[in-house]
Amino acid sequence: MADTYGVFADYYDRLTRNVNYEARAKEIHRLIGAYASDALQACDADRGLLLDLACGTGAFSEEMAKLGWDVIGVDRSEDMLMQAYEKRAESPLEGAVQYLRQDMRKLDLYGTVSVTLCMLDSINHLPAPSDVRQVFSRVGLFTNPGGLFLFDVNTAYKHRQVLKDQCFVYDLPDCFCVWQNQTEDAPPHYPVQIRLDFFSRQQDQRYCRMTETFTEQIYPHEMLTAWLEESGFSLLTVLDGDSFSAPTDTAQRLLYIARKDT
Repeated sequence: MADTYGVFADYYDRLTRNVNYEARAKEIHRLIGAYASDALQACDADRGLLLDLACGTGAFSEEMAKLGWDVIGVDRSEDMLMQAYEKRAESPLEGAVQYLRQDMRKLDLYGTVSVTLCMLDSINHLPAPSDVRQVFSRVGLFTNPGGLFLFDVNTAYKHRQVLKDQCFVYDLPDCFCVWQNQTEDAPPHYPVQIRLDFFSRQQDQRYCRMTETFTEQIYPHEMLTAWLEESGFSLLTVLDGDSFSAPTDTAQRLLYIARKDT
């Protein structure tokens, strides 16, 4: 399995310090309770098994574990998971999070879960519609009847109005990062080519340059809902993925909540 996000993994947590994982986890936990079916409520948070797809460095997985969930974190990047293992080693919640290195398009678990999460635009990183359908199908296979699937996605507004051809600079204590976006005005996916140049300070005070590139795609609402239905899910609601309120035309992230049919 070819590794991905190798360079990015070393700096991911520092570049996403603006994400309040604790607050987001509490809001997701609340929404799970609000939309849980009778079948899911029978398996409460103290005993529930939760799958965190594309878990990255494990920051969100650890926060969900603090709320009482037994968590399986899945990611295809060995470097990201190494960061997650370090968090787990420092966590007082021994055994609450298990990490697996898998491509989520080929998800394979020993059993089923009550809740599946795929947060922070991970769906947008999938390169083609067939990949998203594949992920939804695998999630459907391993989610209990009545269980929930929550995922968020970037919007076309964000790609076309916020990220389009923008450059962001991060001046960190041991690293200087230049984040460049190049957007193609090509509906319906409006792909954004993202290039990260990291300049890492060495012991001799010289800088070593490392580069990471990846692409994010927009997947329209109509496609996502159709693929959910194909995989045995019923869409319950779509919220603004940042405010968790009703979405507006300028929402930058959408949160989908779907239930596995019984």
